[in-house]
Amino acid sequence: MLRHTFRAMGTDIECLLERPRDEIAERGLAEAEAEFARLEATLSRFLPGSELSQLNAAGHATVGPDLLELTEAAVEARSTTGGRFDPTVHDALVEAGYDRSFELIASRASVPTADPVLPPHPRPSSCGGGVHVDRSRSRITLDPGTRLDLGGIAKGHAADRVSDLLGAAGPCLVSAGGDIAVRGRPKAGVWAIAVSTGGGEITIGLPHGGLATSGRDRRCWQRAGAEYHHIIDPATGLPAATDLLRVTVVATSARTAETVATSLLLAGGLDAGVREANARGTPCVLVARDGRTRLAGGLR
Repeated sequence: MLRHTFRAMGTDIECLLERPRDEIAERGLAEAEAEFARLEATLSRFLPGSELSQLNAAGHATVGPDLLELTEAAVEARSTTGGRFDPTVHDALVEAGYDRSFELIASRASVPTADPVLPPHPRPSSCGGGVHVDRSRSRITLDPGTRLDLGGIAKGHAADRVSDLLGAAGPCLVSAGGDIAVRGRPKAGVWAIAVSTGGGEITIGLPHGGLATSGRDRRCWQRAGAEYHHIIDPATGLPAATDLLRVTVVATSARTAETVATSLLLAGGLDAGVREANARGTPCVLVARDGRTRLAGGLR
C-alpha cells in the first residue's frame, strides 16, 4: 500500500494506493497532489485570486466547471437539508473570527465544554441569501450582501474528484482532513476507517463511496475570552449551540457525506439526530459533548 501525504486546502491530505511503486503509481500520486492544488486555487475563499473570491467580491461571474458544479450542489444541499447546510454562511464565519486560513488563527487544543458565551460581537449575520446558477451561461449571480463559503463541501468534492483520478491506477483512498472517498476494493475487501467516539475509536469498513465528519471540535478558537467554532447555524447566524460534538456520516460520496453530517449536527441534539438518521436510513456515528456515542441509520 503506497501512502502519499501533503498539505492542501488548509488541512492534511492523505492518498493511499494499493499498487506496487512504479511509474504509473508515481504519476498518479503526483497528479493527485496537483489536482488538490488546482481545486484549492479555484475554490478557496482565502486566496484573493481564486474564482470563488472573485465571485464574492463582484457578486457575479462567469466561472469554470468546478465552481459551477459545486455551487449548484451546495444550493441543492441547502434545499434537501431544510437550510441547515448553507453555503451563504460566509459573513457569519467572518463575523465570528474565521476570517483567514485556520492555520493563521490561534486555536485551542481543548474541546469546547460549553456553548460559546458570546460577547457583544459577533453580531448575528443573515444566511440564506439568493444564489442563482445559470448553467447554460456558466454564470453565477449572488444577491446583494451574499457571499459563499464552500470550505467543507469543497474538501469532500476534492476527495471525490481526486479518488476518481487516482482510482485509474488501482484501489485507492483519498482523505482531505477526514473527508474520505474510496475507489476500488483493496485486497482486504474493505477500507478500514477509524472513527473517534466518546470513549476511543471504532472501525468502519467502507467498501465504496465516502465518509465525512462534521464537528465543533475540529476548528475552534478563542476570541475575547469566549470559545467559538466554525459550524454556523444558519437559523441564528452564530456558532451552533448543540449538545453534539461531532457527527460522522457514510454516504455515496464524500461530498454528500459532508453536507449530511453538517445537517445532522444541527438537527437539534443527540436524540434528535439519532431519530432523523434512523428515519432516513443514514449510517452515522453521533458523539455528544459529554462523551455519549450513538450509532444510527443501520450502522452497527
